[in-house]
Amino acid sequence: MAYKIGVVGEKDVVVPFQLIGFDAYPVISGQEARETIRTMADEGYGVIYLTETIATQIPDTVKFYDTQVTPAIILIPSHKGSLGIGKERVNANVEKAVGQNIL
Repeated sequence: MAYKIGVVGEKDVVVPFQLIGFDAYPVISGQEARETIRTMADEGYGVIYLTETIATQIPDTVKFYDTQVTPAIILIPSHKGSLGIGKERVNANVEKAVGQNIL
């Protein structure tokens, strides 16, 4: 099965991803993002890139999909810069996988 890749977040951030073939879903609110991610998961998306600023509005949704095999939620910086949340998640996942933080 081929999984799709999509990006959810502020319009300024997600639209450029269309140039490399990702589906872009601009959202304004956390509620809109939550519904969009749920729909994308139902439609077979394997990877969903989500801006950190939107992720801070829907931590329960991000946490739920962390327990699922797909889709993988990957946090990316917004047009305002990084909040460091994505990097923290990568560090935590590496530490969980190998038993210590090697980054």
